[in-house]
Amino acid sequence: MALRSKSDKSTGHRIVRSPARNARRKAALDRCASQDSLDELSLDDYWKEVENIHQSSGSDAEQQDEVQLKVPDEGEQEEAWLAEAGLATLFDESVAVPEDTMSLLSTLTRTQAAAVQRRVETVKQTLRKKNKQHQVPDVRDIFKPPTELRGSSCAGQAGSVCENGEGIAARSETHVDLEASFSEQALVYKEGTKGGGAPSDADDKLPTFRIPREKTGTTKVGDLGPADMKKVQRLALIEMTALFDTASIDLKAHKAVKLKFKESGLFGVPLSTLLEQDQKRVPGTKVPLILQRLISRIEEEGLDTEGLLRIPGVATRVKAMCLELEVKFYEGTFAWETLKQHDAASVLKLFIRELPHPLLTVEHLSAFTSVLKLPTRKQQLQALNLLVLLLPQASRDTLKVLLEFFERVIDHKEQNKMTLNNVAMVMAPNIFMFKGFRHKISEQQEFNMASEMANIVRLLIRYQNLLWTIPKFIMDQVRKQNMENQKKMSRDRAMRKILKKMAYDREKSDKQEKNPGDGAQGFIRVQAPQFSKISMAVQLTNDLQASDILARFVNQESGHPVKREDISLYEVGGNISERCLDEEAYMKDLMELNPSADWVIRPVQR
Repeated sequence: MALRSKSDKSTGHRIVRSPARNARRKAALDRCASQDSLDELSLDDYWKEVENIHQSSGSDAEQQDEVQLKVPDEGEQEEAWLAEAGLATLFDESVAVPEDTMSLLSTLTRTQAAAVQRRVETVKQTLRKKNKQHQVPDVRDIFKPPTELRGSSCAGQAGSVCENGEGIAARSETHVDLEASFSEQALVYKEGTKGGGAPSDADDKLPTFRIPREKTGTTKVGDLGPADMKKVQRLALIEMTALFDTASIDLKAHKAVKLKFKESGLFGVPLSTLLEQDQKRVPGTKVPLILQRLISRIEEEGLDTEGLLRIPGVATRVKAMCLELEVKFYEGTFAWETLKQHDAASVLKLFIRELPHPLLTVEHLSAFTSVLKLPTRKQQLQALNLLVLLLPQASRDTLKVLLEFFERVIDHKEQNKMTLNNVAMVMAPNIFMFKGFRHKISEQQEFNMASEMANIVRLLIRYQNLLWTIPKFIMDQVRKQNMENQKKMSRDRAMRKILKKMAYDREKSDKQEKNPGDGAQGFIRVQAPQFSKISMAVQLTNDLQASDILARFVNQESGHPVKREDISLYEVGGNISERCLDEEAYMKDLMELNPSADWVIRPVQR
């Protein structure tokens, strides 16, 4: 069944109610006691922005297909979830390699395993109802009984979660533990509080969370190669689902029905299409060039302008500028000095909401809007962290650039009067209420959604520096999965690759023996094949960090002067494909974690 939004037929936009009715809705909201009350703001900025969006659309706007959402049939959502998690073989043995599935399952925590088990059971029951001749493995053959799981060290987790969650509960409220599974922490919280309690910071103030430094270094999105990032996303999906399961929150994932969209241009074009266009002109582009240029134009005029992002541009002028940009942007003939600052901000917001699919994706939109149902602020932050990891790269990179821009605007709040709350209120309808999508809901539900959406944007902006971090427990699971896969390689055709690598290692070892000290105990060899000094031996000490190696390399590189900020140290091979190292990572601890790795200096990927 497809759901259509309630919208103006001539514009595809939501019909805004009359001011008098809006006043009644505001009064109802003021009486509503949500767990994340924003009574100080009364959402005036939010509803004014919705009004501006409606007015800017105009009655003669171009008709476009509305986004339609397909509601999955019974069992269909679980099948899609298992497939996205890389576990399709649990209900269809023809679509995946069982060994890969088992290596993934072997790394799961008890809460993650329970989440998978629950969905396998649902698929199994659905297939029985449909009388399909489908061979689905018995769940008991895949997982240990729940009693065994509780007595295990979290079902093989490669992190530091103690048996039965011991050591998790005694954590500070503002301490974000990345070593223990988030869902395991949530289960301990639930068992300790018997499932009760709202966030302790239910007022408008947000706490300052901190992440303790890891000796092996923090891993950020973008530090890993594609193969390992795919594993991260599969584990993040399982972990996010397990986290919501602990709070008994049922996520209803939607699927966007494929429709025809513009295949070229700037506005109303899918992100993927935009990036394909841009990469032909500027190789390596990760964020649409038009968005980057609009942000630059706004910042050229200074960020002290009062009401920046809130005060709309002149609607007729904004529309004319958009038409002109469509023709002249790629030709490089658009006169940017004629684009006024408030007009530029309006064009930027229009660009976001005109995307055919929402920036946060149709598939994960319901999960984003359900985050505030989690019982603590820390769990809400953890869920957002996992959701950011799940976004497609184009959406994630674009969201990051936007959030960084919003933060710069907020830095000038004393002058521009745009606080965190103000910016969240103004941007929420542009990010969530994308073109042509509305649910048929009651007025009170619409109020609640407005507050929730503004709060989610508020959290995304406030905690953006934490949200692009890959939790250590997921990294440990990726490493363990890689090790399991490497063990199985000896039983298939990959044996030839292993033998080739062994020959290469012997050759490398022979070369190292010719260089004094290279193979001696307590030294590591750092490769730099893209520079004139192709390798160097470094003594391994307890306090040696990645930054020390980079500083030494810069001092010794004589062929072409190298700037310190232009190079990074990578961990390559062993139990990871490749990882750009945090400069504060301690090399001795890394060697113990991945003794088979190579250490390679490469230019920074811009």
